[in-house]
Amino acid sequence: MPTSSNTPQNAWVITGPTSGIGRRAALELARRGTVVLVGRDPDKLYELEQEINALPHGHAVSVVADFADVNSVRRAAEQIAALDLPISGVANNAGGMQTKGGTSKQGWDIAFATNHLGPFAFTEALIPHLPDGAVVTFTASGVEDPERKPATQAGFRGSRYLSAEASARGEFLTGGSTNVGFDAYATSKQGNLATVFSLARQYPRLRFRAVEPGFNPGTGLSRDAHPALQWLARNIMQPLAPMIPYWSTPKRAVRLIADTLTDPSDATGTYYDENGKPMNASKQVSDPDFADRYIAESRALLATVPEARQQ
Repeated sequence: MPTSSNTPQNAWVITGPTSGIGRRAALELARRGTVVLVGRDPDKLYELEQEINALPHGHAVSVVADFADVNSVRRAAEQIAALDLPISGVANNAGGMQTKGGTSKQGWDIAFATNHLGPFAFTEALIPHLPDGAVVTFTASGVEDPERKPATQAGFRGSRYLSAEASARGEFLTGGSTNVGFDAYATSKQGNLATVFSLARQYPRLRFRAVEPGFNPGTGLSRDAHPALQWLARNIMQPLAPMIPYWSTPKRAVRLIADTLTDPSDATGTYYDENGKPMNASKQVSDPDFADRYIAESRALLATVPEARQQ
């Protein structure tokens, strides 16, 4: 996948930039133009914004948004549009795997809301303000595929999608994982792929792409995991990552996210693995009819939430 040499005038929007891979990706994108940092913690956003603005030629602005709250992401999209920046790309990186469950402000399953509904609503709200040729990426995950062996060995059973409404209620196809949160996570990440595949057909003037960054132990994906497991991931598992297939390192993952977002080719509706090579999604979400249904049902569910107003 080719890498572009971008001019400083480009502006890049990145969500989830205050920790883990997202933070490193934001710093990398700051080398390629203005960065719009979108996250829920204003203090952490300000700290990162100041760090970037202190860099030679660094320029960053912050927009607060909680991706578990549809109204919040819609307001954020309006604020970004009002900045009147030449947006060249949007990196939907915000998300996580919740092992303790929970509900969003709209009363929806927290994983499905944070990983799919929030980013989808954010993207839909931004699309009218994006110039032709802009790139929209999603950080996806191969765990949505029930035939992906590393995922099944880890306890995943692929996406268990029934409908958007069922997923929002935390209801999934029976026969799934015995691990709490795995079905919700896999189903929500399938939503990212459905978004990329379906919107690539619906909006040919834009370029939609997904990346599977590989398994990066210790990056904070599951922040509610037991502290001992987090220590094990950071100090034992992460150093082994370069030697294990399908695993990756934060440095490689950041390069993948940044290069996919800034790639000047016409590639759209594409999905890349941890090495930047095209990869296959599950048979289910690769079916255009299924992907379009997933997105149509998501739109219908989001339409039940009144449009946000600037406050």
